[in-house]
Amino acid sequence: MTHLQGPERAHYVQGMFARISTRYDVMNRLMTGGRDIAWRREVVRLAQLGPDARLLDVATGTGDILIEALKQHPDAVTIGSDFTFAMMVAGKTKEGAQTIRWNTADALYLPFPDGTFDAVTSGFGVRNFIDREQAFREQRRVVKPGGRVICLEISKPPKNLLRPFFLFFFNKIVPFIGGLISGQRDAYTYLPQSVNEFLTPDELKAIMERAGLRDVRYKRLMLSTVAIHVGVK
Repeated sequence: MTHLQGPERAHYVQGMFARISTRYDVMNRLMTGGRDIAWRREVVRLAQLGPDARLLDVATGTGDILIEALKQHPDAVTIGSDFTFAMMVAGKTKEGAQTIRWNTADALYLPFPDGTFDAVTSGFGVRNFIDREQAFREQRRVVKPGGRVICLEISKPPKNLLRPFFLFFFNKIVPFIGGLISGQRDAYTYLPQSVNEFLTPDELKAIMERAGLRDVRYKRLMLSTVAIHVGVK
């Protein structure tokens, strides 16, 4: 649960994602009304990949961002990194994932040389990192000078008339539906808890800047409950 810290939290999150790996994509579609597909398309567009680009997707899960990248850039070299092996196993069987290279790794200690990639992406993973600034420092390290780091993530809902409805959906509806579909209600109880303690877009922007990224900006989506952040090395 979210009161866990450090290695205990990392171990819990790893086990949780392993248990829901076969139902993860279905729940993403349901929770976002299918909009997550368009968001990933925008993430790849913002990466500004050129010919024969090298793209790393951190906390790749089942590889959806990389599959979209290969649709837009069939010649790209795509590498997915995640510390939950079961998620990547589920991703390997998906259409369009045949050329993706998979790597089991901790996002805080990426096993790649400096300046390896033209862009680094992540989708719905940053809130699970036990040290977010260190994760972004690693992403900055492995990207080439001038390359981009792009983060798609749920944001703390703004204080407006829609906030109570958003919180009700994530705190009540999501655990119920997630329990029915995956049989793992506790996993989908973790999700709203992690959102409730998560950051505003400005707070995440500040972390990326402290990690050494420049020109950090973000775009709000889905009534300001999701944001895409972009930073440059």
